[in-house]
Amino acid sequence: MLDRRSLLKATGALALAGSQMLPRFARAADKVPLVPGLPDGEYTTATLEALPGKKPLIKLSYRPPNYETPVAYFNSEFTANDAFFVRYHLAGIPDSIDAKTWKLKIGGEAAATPFEIGMDELQKNFAPVEIPAVLQCSGNRRGLSIPHVPGVEWGVGAMGNAVWKGARLKDILAKAGLKPEAVEIVLDGADGPVLDKTPKFVKSIPVWKALDENTLIAYAMNGQPLPHFNGFPARLVIPGWTGTYWMKHIVSLNAVTKPFDGFWMKSAYRIPASKFAIVQNFMSQETLANTPITEMVVNTLITTPDGSSASVKPGQALLIKGIAWDAGYGINNVEVSTDGGQQWRPASLGQDYGRFAFRPWSFRFAEQKPGGYSVLARATNRIGQTQAASLIFNPAGYHNNVPLPLTVNVA
Repeated sequence: MLDRRSLLKATGALALAGSQMLPRFARAADKVPLVPGLPDGEYTTATLEALPGKKPLIKLSYRPPNYETPVAYFNSEFTANDAFFVRYHLAGIPDSIDAKTWKLKIGGEAAATPFEIGMDELQKNFAPVEIPAVLQCSGNRRGLSIPHVPGVEWGVGAMGNAVWKGARLKDILAKAGLKPEAVEIVLDGADGPVLDKTPKFVKSIPVWKALDENTLIAYAMNGQPLPHFNGFPARLVIPGWTGTYWMKHIVSLNAVTKPFDGFWMKSAYRIPASKFAIVQNFMSQETLANTPITEMVVNTLITTPDGSSASVKPGQALLIKGIAWDAGYGINNVEVSTDGGQQWRPASLGQDYGRFAFRPWSFRFAEQKPGGYSVLARATNRIGQTQAASLIFNPAGYHNNVPLPLTVNVA
């Protein structure tokens, strides 16, 4: 498990780079590191570009900004702040927010004592907590759906692993005095739509999840203030749940007595009912046909070699490395197949940084016989969930956890 020494060692090199530089592009000769299987248009339109405070990331759209982390950055168990992916739904993003004047309002009809706090109060009046956790966009790997579906055509890099520091949301809500009839907490951030008719990005979470000891209002990431494009000065952190609920630039929390029916809850971020093995359901928002996406599904990614293929000589050892993660039940094992999924052998698990964090793993590949080998990795968590052998299709392209092949050519 994560201790302070391991945390400092793992995150010591993750300082935020150049906070207010002008957007810059990678060299024209640099190849955009896209994974195979995306819609054809992505290979001609995606570019490498750096937003202020970021290294060059894979730009999929600029308004709103959606930038994917290249796979090479996942060879570090914790994702550097300046390499962390960027995801927005709306283009009305504040140019800057002054942490000294920022306020978080807590209220709603189910709050007995509404109040507001600033950053100094948030940091001084509530016990600070650090939690290593994966933040993953709900649509990560959407671009690999077959057939392809509408939306941002993410490859595998709409995610990252960080140590989040902040105050427990339950402590903040305790001061507000939640009434027994509270059903959900409605979340709003400082970003918004450019056009009046576009629905503002407002979400809600069930009260029981808001009161979970791991749910935070975070103001730091990997030992640094949150980057602007990752939610500065404060954001919600819900370890184990997909990023749609991790509200950036958070400005208000409202306790309500009825299920929130805004567009981004009743119409968006929903999956077909009973199609996925989900433990934590959002019951107040369920219908007979569909349910809100909540937990991440168990998954793996091969990070070394970086790419979809590698070549070695007969008998030459190749160290294959990767990461595994789930909704926080914990990774029990990772297995690797070198024959396209017919036979599986155990991989070696690396350090456990916490049940919500990436779990590194490695596997030694060494084959004498020349030929092409299809290498797959699959993870199983501690409650017996494992990756899908074939795509569980859904219209929004969510929860794609099919093992992705690495071709190793032995010649």
